[in-house]
Amino acid sequence: MTKRSGLGKGLDALIPPGESQIPDSGVTVIFTRNISPNPRQPRARFDPQEISELAASIREHGVIQPLIVTHGAQAGQYTLIAGERRLMAARQAGLNEVPTIVREASEQQLVELALVENVQRADLGPLETAEAYRQLSDEFNLSHEEIAARVGKSRVAITNTLRLLKLPSDVQGALAEGAISEGHARALLTLLTPESQSAALHTTLKYGLNVRQTEELVRKLSGQRPEKPPKIPPSSEILALEERLRRRLGTRVNLNHRRKGGSLVIHYYSEEELNALVDLILGDQE
Repeated sequence: MTKRSGLGKGLDALIPPGESQIPDSGVTVIFTRNISPNPRQPRARFDPQEISELAASIREHGVIQPLIVTHGAQAGQYTLIAGERRLMAARQAGLNEVPTIVREASEQQLVELALVENVQRADLGPLETAEAYRQLSDEFNLSHEEIAARVGKSRVAITNTLRLLKLPSDVQGALAEGAISEGHARALLTLLTPESQSAALHTTLKYGLNVRQTEELVRKLSGQRPEKPPKIPPSSEILALEERLRRRLGTRVNLNHRRKGGSLVIHYYSEEELNALVDLILGDQE
């Protein structure tokens, strides 16, 4: 095995200061057959086409960014922390050896480092991200605030992503397959029962509803009234014209001006006022 100088920041940039005690041991070339996949890898799906394209690039240029590994249970064996796509593509390209950085890592750090790498690369689907957050929360007793600090997200984002795991299996399946977006899924979450969420999913897919339309569907199913658009206040010109009419007619006047036409409402409060207004408007025309 040969070694050369370290790569500067590398995966260190993915670990918040003060959170890691893992020393950088430089770059080491390791046989691919001695590297096992990360059992804590949050990414469940790998696009075969992407792996093939990466393999073609590796044949041409080699593995530019080292993999991150930790020592395995047996001497000479290693467990992958980050870089599973690169490992798969390197094997497909026929490489027997790959450059690596060897680090000591706990079970928790196997989750954290793989998660942060995928999150920063935008490689994970929302459910894969949620499952990784769940592991950190349930298995390692991290609060939502602590998870947020590790992955560079807000606490609200962590909580909202974890809520996706409460969706029924058919909704999760549609989200995983890309039939609906995370925005659709968040809208369906506001319904109270799995049955209503599944029914709303069926309608969303049947009619190809966008996120806004799905939100409106959910409001209707929840018995909520549709939101009224905000009322636009009248312009200063319209207010001045209303005031001129009020002074001329001696009563309250509302001018509802629209882009095309509108209405003029003249208020009266007795039969005598009505007759006076009619006389004032019509004059001697009758």
